[in-house]
Amino acid sequence: MGTLSTHVLDTSTGRPAQGLTVTLESASGQSLGTGTTDADGRIPSIGPERLDAGDYRLRFDTGAWFAATGTRGFYPEVTIAFTVADAEEHYHVPLLLNPFGYSTYRGS
Repeated sequence: MGTLSTHVLDTSTGRPAQGLTVTLESASGQSLGTGTTDADGRIPSIGPERLDAGDYRLRFDTGAWFAATGTRGFYPEVTIAFTVADAEEHYHVPLLLNPFGYSTYRGS
């Protein structure tokens, strides 16, 4: 299994962050997949069909997204580094975002 999904919510408006580009990278910086959040702020699957155990990064292009929404933001990108410990599990990495802060956690 070893799959990955993400979900982005704009906490300043209480709405999903639709149209935000996200890139999955290996620890060495190799691009493994790119997606754009849907109307619900979700990317149900990003990257290869199976993620091996190891370290990865999700890079969220928040600067372009804020510019497209007419919002002045402080963070031009958000990068979340995480470890896939079990290649048989599904990993979900949500991002709670606003123009001047963000938080994340491992979802399910």
